[in-house]
Amino acid sequence: MSTIPARLARSARISSNPDEARKRVIQLYRDWYRSAPEICSLYALNVTPAYVRHCIRGHFEENRYVTDTRVIDVLIQKGRQEYQETLNCWKQLDHIMGILLAPRGRPQRTFLQKFYEGRDEDAVLPAATGIVHPKAL
Repeated sequence: MSTIPARLARSARISSNPDEARKRVIQLYRDWYRSAPEICSLYALNVTPAYVRHCIRGHFEENRYVTDTRVIDVLIQKGRQEYQETLNCWKQLDHIMGILLAPRGRPQRTFLQKFYEGRDEDAVLPAATGIVHPKAL
C-alpha cells in the first residue's frame, strides 16, 4: 500500500457533549481494531493480529475512567495521530514493538521506596487528570 499522508488525516474536533466524545472514541477503537492485520503485515511483525488487538484494547482501557470531555478530545487527537503514523509506515519496527505493543506500567515499588520519595502516588490522584477513581464510584 502506498503512503499517502492525507489518506487517514482528520481535522481536530471538539466534542460538544460526553455522548459525542464516546462515539468518537468507539470509532477510533474500531479503526485500530480493524487495522490490526494490516499493521502485522506492514511491519512484518511476528505476533498475531489478536495480540495487537489485545494491546490496543489495553491502551484504551488505561483511559477508561477519564470523564472530562476536553481531556478525552486530546486523547482522541493523540490516538488519531498514532493511527495515521502507524498505517502510513512513518514508524520503525522498534516504535511498534516498544511503544505500541509493550506493556505499560510503573515498576512495583516497595514501601520504603515510596517512603523515601515522600509521597504515595498510588493512593492520591491529582484532580487535574480528569480521572475518577473507580473505588470512588
